[in-house]
Amino acid sequence: MQYVEVQNIAKKTIEFIKNNIHSGMSLLEIRSLCENKMLELGADSFWYWDVGALVFAGDETTLSVSGKKYITSKRIIDENDIITIDLSPQNGNTWGDYARTIIIENGRVVETSNISNTEWKKGLLMEEFLHEEMCKFVTPRTTFEELYYYMNGIIEEKGYINLDFMGNLGHSIVRQKNDRVYIEKENKIALGDVSYFTFEPHISVQGSKYGYKRENIYYFDNGVIKEL
Repeated sequence: MQYVEVQNIAKKTIEFIKNNIHSGMSLLEIRSLCENKMLELGADSFWYWDVGALVFAGDETTLSVSGKKYITSKRIIDENDIITIDLSPQNGNTWGDYARTIIIENGRVVETSNISNTEWKKGLLMEEFLHEEMCKFVTPRTTFEELYYYMNGIIEEKGYINLDFMGNLGHSIVRQKNDRVYIEKENKIALGDVSYFTFEPHISVQGSKYGYKRENIYYFDNGVIKEL
């Protein structure tokens, strides 16, 4: 499979779960549905420590943990809730990597424009804004470090904080986990020197119980940034 095909497995799985998730479901059930759907769509494994779907809800959405240490909680989805799902499908050595924060109101998923909880709506809109700003800023010559400082500056300027447990904002897409390079300090590698990279700001407002995450894979096509 090509990268675009594996990434589409993750995208289709998020759409599937948005149409099937509802209050009263457990996070374990949501994880199982996501992982089974990815396998059904063509994934043969999960590259992130064999965890296909990291699922968090409510005040867990501020948690940032390695897949190596991740344990799905026994939490049950409330009538009004916030859920983050981070997917890691793989076929052969080809990865997908895709995350979304989903809002449940009155027991069902609502799209961003229809969210009534102001704090949650602002968080999702900020994620969209950060991705737009990243795309405006980068060129193939932009280094991972330059992107780190620029985007963390915007996050802080807008009154948010970076929740990532390693402090980074994404990584290269490779074939072995240990070969990844990160959007972090002191990484002088240019974005254009890798085939694909993720941008995945995990953010919150200081003192808030809730976090937000939006992850896409990006690449350059004739010098123009594109989403995979």
